[in-house]
Amino acid sequence: MDSTSSRPTHLRPSRRSALGVAALAAVGAVALPESALARRAPRAPETVPLPDGIRPEGITSGPGTRYYVGSLADGRIVTGDLLAATSMLLLPGAEGRQLRGLFWDGRSNLVWAAGNVGAEAHVWAVDGSTGAVRYDVVVPGGGFLNDLVVTDTTVWVTDSRVDRLTAIAVGPDGMPTGAAPTYLPLTGEWPGYDGSNLAANGIRELSDGMLLLDHSSAGGLWAVDPGTGVTAAVPVSGGPGITGGDGIELDGNTAYVVRGSGQNEVSVLRLTATADGWTARWRGRAEDETLDVPSTATLAGGWLWAVNARFGVADPGSASYWITRLPAR
Repeated sequence: MDSTSSRPTHLRPSRRSALGVAALAAVGAVALPESALARRAPRAPETVPLPDGIRPEGITSGPGTRYYVGSLADGRIVTGDLLAATSMLLLPGAEGRQLRGLFWDGRSNLVWAAGNVGAEAHVWAVDGSTGAVRYDVVVPGGGFLNDLVVTDTTVWVTDSRVDRLTAIAVGPDGMPTGAAPTYLPLTGEWPGYDGSNLAANGIRELSDGMLLLDHSSAGGLWAVDPGTGVTAAVPVSGGPGITGGDGIELDGNTAYVVRGSGQNEVSVLRLTATADGWTARWRGRAEDETLDVPSTATLAGGWLWAVNARFGVADPGSASYWITRLPAR
């Protein structure tokens, strides 16, 4: 987040989507044709327009190609169908509210959201069909709640200004148990928050139950033991490396790191579990001329959909915003 952009709005330009990969000799990456990277949906739109001035940050999806986007401007949530390129209001905005990370849980049809009201950190759960707020909890000591993931038993929330994860207990049905939030300090190799830039940002659950984080200012990928908080670096081979990062999305052992190594791209990595922990290999980057400082992405309908936050755009309160379709895998 907190990036700068002055690119013009492009809602429906000619398309040049591809995984831009440097030559094998230069970066050790494997160039993959787009046809091998996407399970194509018929007549999928190149972009999905969002309301002017919404200042989007988080995106999630489900069931199917239904999507949800949250607002930094007023904390509203809009929803629609990605393939139909529709948009409608789900949760009305409220003064002082900002939403960042979103995550849809298919067990409960709840859209979990992290953010704040003024200086007060909050986590919400919103009914994905009606927009009713089913859960709203204040997180004491929260600095900048940023992203979240729902596992079998827990909603894990990153804080970009406090080196801890917030944990909210959920039952087998995905509904919150009502227990107060608990906290998991990040220890081990974690670079920490330096007091000025954003630290922990995107979060997802790996296949062995470890949590995968990125670090917006120090870069890199990090595996966290959810039982202890001990954090280890995930070595990345090939490519330019992960130098920043916002949202993360996983498809099996393929990781998509939004703005992982550039302001208008999504880094694509292959994760491997080893006896010593997790490693990653650079596969390329998803790029498109309609990307304008994307923040988060979601997989739906065989595609990767990235929401463009356009941080630094002139007049964000009236600017145009959209979602960009990218090839998956």
